[in-house]
Amino acid sequence: MKLWFGSLTLLLASGVFAQTPHYGPAKGTLVIQGGGSAAGTGIVETFINRAGGPGAKIIVVPTAGGNRTPDGKIKEYKEEQVLASWRKLGATNVHMLHTHDPKVADTEEFAKVLRDANGVWFDGGRQWNIVDSYANTLTLREFHKVLERDGVIGGSSAGATIQGDYLVRGAIAGSEIMMTPEPEHEHGFAFLRKVAIDQHINTRNRWDDLIPVIKKYSDMLGIGLSEGTAIVVNGDKLQVIGKWKVAIHDNTRLYNPWEKPYYVISPGDVYNMQTRVVEKYGTGVLAPATLAPAK
Repeated sequence: MKLWFGSLTLLLASGVFAQTPHYGPAKGTLVIQGGGSAAGTGIVETFINRAGGPGAKIIVVPTAGGNRTPDGKIKEYKEEQVLASWRKLGATNVHMLHTHDPKVADTEEFAKVLRDANGVWFDGGRQWNIVDSYANTLTLREFHKVLERDGVIGGSSAGATIQGDYLVRGAIAGSEIMMTPEPEHEHGFAFLRKVAIDQHINTRNRWDDLIPVIKKYSDMLGIGLSEGTAIVVNGDKLQVIGKWKVAIHDNTRLYNPWEKPYYVISPGDVYNMQTRVVEKYGTGVLAPATLAPAK
């Protein structure tokens, strides 16, 4: 009996029985920005630091910007333009990754650049383009493996929504449609599970837009992000950074009849998605990060 209890103690100490997160990744970090400019917010600097600093290998995915031009031609991206802002910030090992063709995305030759990546960032645009290119491919599996290696996944606007589970505004017909009629565009990449993520909620007056989504999918958590504002996710906890507010749509909470069915958290606040409580309140003001020294 003593041996059994001794073995149990060792197992607990080694984390064998550590609880697997219900929402966020078991390892790694998510940086999820609600669109707009990140200048002066520390959001991108936080992403680079979590990846390992300016010398970390970072992959930038511009695919949400579109796979085809308005006249139907294959859209091309110039790497120097896509990566210019990253190099200006001091990142020295950044690479662009893009294809319009899921068959290409499912090949070893295309996906191999992710094998030793420390971070992946998804640019903004329309999130269904990202789905069309990478869903159910080797590349998507390699995105998840970046987290498994304790790396970081980030993105802004469409690059924020794609990180969730249910894909809001996934309809090809227009971004004003919250719940797409297209089954192939209903699901994001679920780096953050059981969550629907909206963006631009302040500048585009989208505060209430997640209400019908969470009413229909009541087991989900809804997260609405202001511009220039992000959540940094580790496991089931998130912290707000940046300029302004994040709306939490939580159907397990009781609301007064005169209240909106969501509540708002601010920069510095730490929120536990599993217990649905704010564990720590911040100052509510912008506290930008700076780049850490290169390793």
